[in-house]
Amino acid sequence: MIRPEAAALIARWREAAIGGTAAALGLWLLATTGGLPFLFGIALTGLGTVLAFSGLRHARFRTGDDEAPGLVEVDEARITYLGPVMGGSVALDDLTEVTFRRTATGEAFWRLVAPEGTVYIPEGARGAEQLLDALAPLPGFDGGAMVRAVQSRTATTVKVWSRPGHAALSRG
Repeated sequence: MIRPEAAALIARWREAAIGGTAAALGLWLLATTGGLPFLFGIALTGLGTVLAFSGLRHARFRTGDDEAPGLVEVDEARITYLGPVMGGSVALDDLTEVTFRRTATGEAFWRLVAPEGTVYIPEGARGAEQLLDALAPLPGFDGGAMVRAVQSRTATTVKVWSRPGHAALSRG
């Protein structure tokens, strides 16, 4: 039986581990074979490398704090937060600003601003890890800034993204 903490750690880093393993197997095929297995090794190395880097980014984004209430759903370029008290939905095309806030008490949440309204999503809400991939297509989006905001443990507000050439329609 695996301890819950160990299982959570394995789950957090599994994508990176699978990618690293695939890349290593691909490199082994490149070094030891020729012909068709060599070509397969090239493809496996490339795919494993991409998966490993993506897995590292996702693992750094996941905090392991899944204690916050609510559920985040991403469907058809729309982010929806279903919370016990409040929730909301916003279309990616309508977003004007994405902000991450960590309070002095350690609570953290995402603030997604659009003309149709503002949606607040707790950092630990189930499915919140989908935000990284959901927001990636936004013009000028910096995934690294999003990961750094989550990893910061100090009380701060970080504007992760705002629509280029468009003033954010936000209220403090």
